[in-house]
Amino acid sequence: MNDLLRILWYYGRTRYGRKFRSPDALHIWQDQQVKQFLHQILPRSPFYQAYYRGLNLQDWRQFPLIDKSIMMSNFDRLNTVGISQAEAMEVARKAEEDRNFRSTLRGYTVGLSSGTSGNRGLFLVSPAEQQAWAGTILAKALPQSILSHQRIAFFLRANSNLYETVQQQRIQFEYFDLFQPLEQHIARLNGYHPTVLVAPASMLRFLAEARSRGELSILPRRIISVAEVLDPLDEQVICQAFNQPVHQIYQCTEGFLAATCEHGTLHLNEESLVIQKDYLDRASGRFMPIITDFQRTTQPIIRYRLDDILTEQKTPCPCGSVSTAIAQIEGRCDDIFYLPDRIHARLIPIFPDLIRRAVILTSDAIQEYSVVQTSEAIQIFLKVPEDQWASVTASLETRLQELLQRSNCQIPPLEFSHYPTQTPYDKKLRRVRRECPENIFCSDSIGADPGI
Repeated sequence: MNDLLRILWYYGRTRYGRKFRSPDALHIWQDQQVKQFLHQILPRSPFYQAYYRGLNLQDWRQFPLIDKSIMMSNFDRLNTVGISQAEAMEVARKAEEDRNFRSTLRGYTVGLSSGTSGNRGLFLVSPAEQQAWAGTILAKALPQSILSHQRIAFFLRANSNLYETVQQQRIQFEYFDLFQPLEQHIARLNGYHPTVLVAPASMLRFLAEARSRGELSILPRRIISVAEVLDPLDEQVICQAFNQPVHQIYQCTEGFLAATCEHGTLHLNEESLVIQKDYLDRASGRFMPIITDFQRTTQPIIRYRLDDILTEQKTPCPCGSVSTAIAQIEGRCDDIFYLPDRIHARLIPIFPDLIRRAVILTSDAIQEYSVVQTSEAIQIFLKVPEDQWASVTASLETRLQELLQRSNCQIPPLEFSHYPTQTPYDKKLRRVRRECPENIFCSDSIGADPGI
C-alpha cells in the first residue's frame, strides 16, 4: 500500500468505518485487538518481553505499569527497531538547534517532547505509523471532506515529519515556529489565509487579540487548540474574536488521545487505543489515563500511566459515539495543590479546575491570570483594569478562602500581583500550577500521604 492510499484508508476507516452499538461492544473489540497486538509485539521488544515474563495475556489489564521515566530509562530495549536513546537524542537535539525537522534516523521520525514536567521524552514513529496517524487526524479534524481544498496553519514549538505527513494533494500545510516573533506570524497568516488554524491555547489567545485589534484578517473554518489545557477564559476570548467554537485535539508523546466531535465534545480515541482510568476522585469522575496503544509497534505504549488529570462527562454526547466523553482536561497531576488539613494529619488535594473556576467566576474584568502554589504562599497574578483591581482582588480572595475552608484546609497567605506584561508563547501555558513538592507542608504531625 503506497503512502497516499494508506492515509486514505485510515481516513475512511475513522470517518465512515466501524461504529459500535455500546461501550461493552467497544471494550470486547479492544480486548481482542490488545491480545493480538501483545502476541505479536512482545517477542520484538526485549524490555516488555522481560517485564511481562510469566504473565498471562488474558490478564493484560492488570500488567505492571510504566511511565515516562521507565520508558526513557529502558528506551534502547523497549523500541522494536534497535535504535539507541543516544543516537535518537542526537538527531532530535540537532533538529531543535537547527530548526530543521526533516531528518530521520534509519527511516524513522524522531521527536522530542517539550518536557514541561521536567522529564523530556523521545518518540520514534515509522512511515506506516505516520500515515495511519495522518489519516486518523484528518478524519477527526477537517471541517470538510478530505477531497476539499484545505490550507492548514500549524503552530508548534517543533515541527516534525509526522505533522507534514498530512500534506497530500489538495491539503496544504504550513508550519509556524513558536520561537519566531508574533509579528512575522501575523504577516504570514494574512498572506496564507488558512482554512484550519491549529495552535496552543496561548498562541490562539495572542492571535485572537491581534484580530480584535484589526491586525489579523483571517477567518478559518475551524480553530483547533492543541498542546495546552484550554482554559475557559481563553476559550471565550478566542470564540468571540473568530466568531466560532474552539475544537480540541489532545495529543502528547504517548499518542493521539482525543478529539472533539461535531458537537464540540472531546472523545477519547478508543478506536486506536485503550485508556484505563486510574481514578483520583470517582465521584467527580477525575482520573489519570493508563494508555495501551494497539497500533503503535515501533515504540510500544503498553499500560503507560500519563500524568494528566481528565474528568469524565456525565451526560451522553448527542453525536451518539460510545467512546468516553471528556468534560475537562484539567492539567497534570503535578498541578494539584496540596494543603494541610485543619484537623487531621494529612494533606488535602485541591484540583486545578476548582482553582480555575474560582477565578473565572469572580469577575468578567479578569482578562488574564495564573495561580501558583509555592512553599510559602499561593500567588495569584491578574490582569485587571486598574480601577477594578481592589474590588476584584478582594472578591477573589474571599472566594478562594471559601473554597479552601469548604475543603477543610489550612489557608496559606494569598499574594496578589499584576500579570506580567510579556509572557513567552514558545512555552506551554499553565494557568494553575504547583511549584513545590506536595509534602513541603508536612511536619512531624502532618503525614505526606495526599490521601487519594
